[in-house]
Amino acid sequence: MVKTYQLAGEGDYGTLLKLAPITTHEEMNKLTCLQVNGTSDQKVEIQSILPDAKPFQLIGTETFLGFTCDKFRLEETIGQKKNVYTLWVRYKKSPHYPASRMPIPVRYEMRGYNTLLGSHYDHYYLDYDSYEHDDIPNEVFEIDESLTCVGFPGPGTGHYATFNPMQEFMSPTDEHVERAFHHFKHKHGMSYRTEKEHEHRKNIFRQNLRYIHSKNRAKLPYTLAVNHLADKTEEELKARRGYKSSGGYNTGKPFPYDVSKHRDEIPDQYDWRLFGAVTPVKDQSVCGSCWSFGTIGHLEGAFFLKNGGNLVRLSQQALIDCSWPFGNNGCDGGEDFRVYQWMMQVGGVPTEEEYGPYLGQDGYCRINNVTLVAPIKGFVNVTSNDPNAFKLALLKHGPLSVAIDASPKTFSFYSNGVYYEPECKNDVDGLDHAVLAVGFGTIKGEDYWLVKNSWSTYWGNDGYILMSARKNNCGVMTMPTYVEM
Repeated sequence: MVKTYQLAGEGDYGTLLKLAPITTHEEMNKLTCLQVNGTSDQKVEIQSILPDAKPFQLIGTETFLGFTCDKFRLEETIGQKKNVYTLWVRYKKSPHYPASRMPIPVRYEMRGYNTLLGSHYDHYYLDYDSYEHDDIPNEVFEIDESLTCVGFPGPGTGHYATFNPMQEFMSPTDEHVERAFHHFKHKHGMSYRTEKEHEHRKNIFRQNLRYIHSKNRAKLPYTLAVNHLADKTEEELKARRGYKSSGGYNTGKPFPYDVSKHRDEIPDQYDWRLFGAVTPVKDQSVCGSCWSFGTIGHLEGAFFLKNGGNLVRLSQQALIDCSWPFGNNGCDGGEDFRVYQWMMQVGGVPTEEEYGPYLGQDGYCRINNVTLVAPIKGFVNVTSNDPNAFKLALLKHGPLSVAIDASPKTFSFYSNGVYYEPECKNDVDGLDHAVLAVGFGTIKGEDYWLVKNSWSTYWGNDGYILMSARKNNCGVMTMPTYVEM
């Protein structure tokens, strides 16, 4: 886990330290000491794990979490926000003074209510598993002498929330949220019609920001970051995941290769981008059309191999507008094999240049007025949950259309590293998002699939994600397909 230190006595204005695992080109998860010094405007103070209880009032006694507790409360109103803080305290006999009782905190809770929105905008609580009144030994604050603390790598200011995560809860302030939200709006060109909408989006951003910081403290093999989705609700994020599995047989052919005879052909790593078979990352916007992007990405790669290495941008919009008769639903979801069936009937797919740009919404089908390219003869289902079959199919037939479970919130804010999410599902019914697998490799013993998403280059690592190949995490190998041209 990440450790943070607030050393008020170091330097002129104090020092903040963070011990965290950092992955570089040379080493993975190396324990590193990062340092940010205080300034005259922002001095580092000793951080308490308890609120200042002086303004709290005792409002009663109750049984709480199995203890008889005094209940203290503080209410404050700031503008349109009413914040209610509650502290539950139990007592035990003092080992030094038997006639005295020692207070032990049990829970500290905050509930924030916004009168403008007419709803709660914030809620958190801290449970105290243990608490000691003894002095803290000095060695707790000592850093391993073998570690050299270095400045924070890369751009960014205001590391307040990551170098002192407790301060947000003990001394509630919106300063870091306001700063981060302002940067977010400026970077992504966000504007809101009303003050109410602005407050609503900022409160969603606050929760997502807190979630991102909490996950980044958990020593995961990957990192999360604020991106263009940080002011979106769970329902809005769900709208971008448009893969709709109908279950049952999709009429595809079985995988024709005996994988055991081709294992020597499979390299340790591969990336179709290096061969020019992958078009730039696109943005599906607020439309559940991921299925069209994963499918077109595969068709572009297959057509690249068919026509001598000439990469042509094909039209996602044509699939959204025209494949309805085969069961796809435009911006409300679809599947790759239904596109293949449609293509075999009409004779191919138009280029993006001729059909027109992607609209991010359902449009009128204009398939009769354009030239069709990339005709297909049929399609194949790659053997499910077989890593070598998956690699072989990718090597011989280009980037693969795959469906995954993208519902965990960690996926929405993925930034870099190898993504392994235990909460991910990998059964057919659990898949809800279509993407494009363009390669594979290994980092420090962890096998991964290189996957292209359709949520713009603001998401992930320039639009890509390294998805762990372990245990078919998130279902990458559950339903891969490729076409025959």
